[in-house]
Amino acid sequence: MDEAVEKQQDTRGQWFVIQTLSGHENKVRDTINRQLHLGDEIPVYEALIPENKVKEIRRGKAVTVTKKFFPGYVLVRMDLYGEDGAVNEKAWYFVRNVQGVLGFLGNATRPAPLTEQEFLDMNPALAGETPPPMLVIGVKVGDVVRIKDGAFMGYEGNVESVDETRGRLTVVISIFGRSTPVELEFWQVEPAV
Repeated sequence: MDEAVEKQQDTRGQWFVIQTLSGHENKVRDTINRQLHLGDEIPVYEALIPENKVKEIRRGKAVTVTKKFFPGYVLVRMDLYGEDGAVNEKAWYFVRNVQGVLGFLGNATRPAPLTEQEFLDMNPALAGETPPPMLVIGVKVGDVVRIKDGAFMGYEGNVESVDETRGRLTVVISIFGRSTPVELEFWQVEPAV
């Protein structure tokens, strides 16, 4: 396909949010995109899932995974309304009849499109920003954790601070009856049960 035609397609339509069954986001997105390549004359242009890269600690190692910003939702770029302001029935039923779609987000009879800023806020990569992967460990300030490695293995304590950029946290443990702050790596702790 010609690059100029691709650029033109990128500017058509407005972004709408559709709600899907939980866990069916990829299937809905892929079904819509696959159906569009079949050449039907439907004013639906693209479907995507807002995602970002996150680092998680698994088995003591930082692993980068892709997480959905809004589980249960898919963004669809389409011309839902005609020039006269009426709902385009063909586009409406095309999206609504995809298996796993519950409906459009917002007013059930007249959903509102996302503004350009709302769309870019959900998709920082499309705005030209590629933030470094965020580190997610599953504990926050105030949580009780168990130290599973190092000199203080087996101790439990409260998380006092979390430094995601350095991958470290401060845990307050009791040693000889005194509260002692200990700085640890994320992988050295686990949530206490």
